Amino acid sequence: MKFKFWGTRGSIPTPGENTLKYGGNTTCIEIISDDDNIIILDAGTGIHALAQELLQQMPVKAHILISHTHWDHIQGLPFCTPIYIPGNEFIIYGGQDVVTGMGIERALQVQLQQAYFPIKENELKAKVSYKNVQPSVPFSIADATVTPVLLNHPVVNFGYRIDCDGKSLFFTGDYEQQFNIYGPEDTEFVEFQQMIDAAVNSLIEVIQGVDALIMDSSFTAEEYNNKKNWGHGSYDAAIELAKKANVKRLFLTHHEPTRTDADLDIIYADLLKRYPDLDFELHIAQEKIEFAL
Repeated sequence: MKFKFWGTRGSIPTPGENTLKYGGNTTCIEIISDDDNIIILDAGTGIHALAQELLQQMPVKAHILISHTHWDHIQGLPFCTPIYIPGNEFIIYGGQDVVTGMGIERALQVQLQQAYFPIKENELKAKVSYKNVQPSVPFSIADATVTPVLLNHPVVNFGYRIDCDGKSLFFTGDYEQQFNIYGPEDTEFVEFQQMIDAAVNSLIEVIQGVDALIMDSSFTAEEYNNKKNWGHGSYDAAIELAKKANVKRLFLTHHEPTRTDADLDIIYADLLKRYPDLDFELHIAQEKIEFAL
């Protein structure tokens, strides 16, 4: 199994000379199994560049796992060129919207309305189908087993564990570890903390020993103090979780949109200095960089 980053940015695309190294496209990760099955994690703007490569491999059959339907994770779907070409097939997976009760099909249906886009869904030429996923209910994609895990974010958000070819990968989507909204003096404090601890321990169990953990790490510890409940994690929180779960590689992603390449270089150097004895590889996710597990 190998994977490649096509989008590493969070919230909004940030093209320009200051984001050339780590990338300015929003979240998209391509996974290819040893049997050449294609799994795509999220469909941010990075899927457009991926689509250009897929055009060289037609006919294309790809499985797109959507962590959640905030714009930066789905806005590339209408620009995935192969969905307009007959003979290609795309299966899109995701959660059910708790407000509308609709499944993941709503993501593309809403985007392809006349008010937002010149092409309607029924004008797509490829075969496009949808599958709703359930928390902690594994399913198979060809030679891979996918386990969805519901994670904390201000919308239904799934992390995905993918086991394939004897290797494993976990992608959090957007994730913030819950914090206790009560003070130690409040009667609700202990019970709420127990709930938080149980959720974290459950996640650690799921990701225990994975070969690659790809994790939302938008903020420094100092920044996070002013951005709690935004739905995103910090570099330090990701490292602490990776340590507890004994992962082999940690990839920090969902780069904050105002962060430049120089900023990320400084942050990476600081992390290596403050955590000199990590038992796993530590990476800042970069577009177009491929890893084999």
